[in-house]
Amino acid sequence: QVQLVESGGGLVQAGGSLKLSCTASGNIFSINGMGWYRQAPGKQRELVAAITSGGTTNYADSLKGRFTISGDNAKNTVYLQINGLKPEDTAVYYCNKRSWYGSRFNDYWGQGTQVTVSS
Repeated sequence: QVQLVESGGGLVQAGGSLKLSCTASGNIFSINGMGWYRQAPGKQRELVAAITSGGTTNYADSLKGRFTISGDNAKNTVYLQINGLKPEDTAVYYCNKRSWYGSRFNDYWGQGTQVTVSS
């Protein structure tokens, strides 16, 4: 089992910045396979950014440039730096960890952290 706890969300004005954190605990050996998704009201959950199982970073094409994912293996923590926030970035941001067991995987999710951007 893996537990994920997000923090760092809040209310911010357009153009501002936020840094989200997600700390993992439990059966975790690496921050590889961790990432951030978001879900806006009435919309499907979408990938924002992830650290792949190989340790590289992956971003949603439409979000490249304003979002930066990073991590600290010693702290089992991944971060999401968001700059130039826009009202359309308003969403619940979820941390995800995909753990592989041979050819199968489990997805673990945090409880989410609300980001609200005012215009």
